[in-house]
Amino acid sequence: MPSLTPRRLAAQLGDWRPSNGDPLYAALADRIRLLILDGRITLGARLPAERQLAQHEDLSRTTVAGAYARLRELGFLQSVRGSGSVARLPDGPGIPEPTATTAGLLEFSKATLTAIPLVADAARDAAAMLPQHLGLAGFDLYGLTELRQEIADRYTRRGLPTTVDEVMVTLGAQHAIALVARALVARGDRVLVESPSYPHALEAFQQVGARLVTVPVTTESGWDDEALEQVFPRTAPALAYLMPDFHNPTTRTMPAAQRARVVALAERHGTTIVADETMSDLGFDTDAPPPLGVHGTVITIGSVGKSVWGGIRLGWIRAERSTITRLALARTSNDLGNPTLEQLMLLRLLQQYDRVLDSRREQLRAGHALLTGLLRERFPTWRVPEVAGGLTLWVNIGTPLASQLALAARTHGVLIGAGPRFGLDGAFERYLRLPFCYPEPDTRAAIDGLERAWHDIAAHEPSRPVDDLLDTVV
Repeated sequence: MPSLTPRRLAAQLGDWRPSNGDPLYAALADRIRLLILDGRITLGARLPAERQLAQHEDLSRTTVAGAYARLRELGFLQSVRGSGSVARLPDGPGIPEPTATTAGLLEFSKATLTAIPLVADAARDAAAMLPQHLGLAGFDLYGLTELRQEIADRYTRRGLPTTVDEVMVTLGAQHAIALVARALVARGDRVLVESPSYPHALEAFQQVGARLVTVPVTTESGWDDEALEQVFPRTAPALAYLMPDFHNPTTRTMPAAQRARVVALAERHGTTIVADETMSDLGFDTDAPPPLGVHGTVITIGSVGKSVWGGIRLGWIRAERSTITRLALARTSNDLGNPTLEQLMLLRLLQQYDRVLDSRREQLRAGHALLTGLLRERFPTWRVPEVAGGLTLWVNIGTPLASQLALAARTHGVLIGAGPRFGLDGAFERYLRLPFCYPEPDTRAAIDGLERAWHDIAAHEPSRPVDDLLDTVV
């Protein structure tokens, strides 16, 4: 169980003391509550003892005790014997899962690009190459040798020498994550994940019975160094699932020095790192950073589902030879390999990948400028982060109404990704993940619907005027 020191909690609290005459205990409780809702204080984290926090913040112990009592009353703290006050969320329904029926709705909850013309060209080229592979059995657990070689060569050019037997082709990145989870995680093992994180990765680890432990990632500060230093020795995770490049959903990229520290921590405590690098090529102006594996032993997952097209259901795993063999042995219970024609398509696309990325960067820069401009015009009090790439913005709407807003937006024909979808147990109610990778007419239509939904919510807050709701930013 991670613990917050008084110094670390104070850094997150910031200037919390009220200027409007509100009681100190109420203001302190409210700020801690928002930190829990935002995921900056991870669920299960132990808060400082009342006496320690009072001394650090120059408060009476009665003030801190009152704040903690208020948080327990609201359901945000739980007293655990021998563990002090532990962060939690109140019991509630949470955000509903998306339904299968989306006819007539603008799907703005997915971060995905439409296909480019090169996909059709690659399909024609693949069909022309197919006859020379028809003599093979077609049951291929590792992938076509020429495709694996192309993937290996790309890693080598990025500074991570790789051979063909260190690469496995998979049925997309999600298949790769689930395969790693089945092969390397036993029921009851702890798995370190970021908070927030990619929902389907969390599901894959939960399905194999993993116990998830979290480390915060924020748009402002990225990965919490102190939390990382604590979580490895305290929880001894068997595996750590990280997205170091244009993290989904915050779009942060981990600095080089921190990458080296994380890999060293994992090696010291016997943790296998799985780096999901499916977003690594989507920087606006720069080439992809070196893979996390340049700092030590790392399992890397990649795909072209984000950069080329989601309809190409292929990805890959880069790992040590023994790990690739172990994954192949675990694979046969769920699938018997990769389709040949699609692998030939992927081969042709990777051979032209730099052209693909040049066009994508131009498209993403334009989409980012459009979305940020619309958000700042229509929702001037929302916090729109600065990003250097990726596909989405992790937007702070300033008040814990993301789930309500998602439901209201649906009535206006728009599906959006509310923050709790990306956390555990309902955190991140003040956040939306909004994609800037859609065509301009779709983006404009989605923001129109979102604006109408936001004003609908404001209109149903009888105790607070619309302007007050829109201006609530902490």
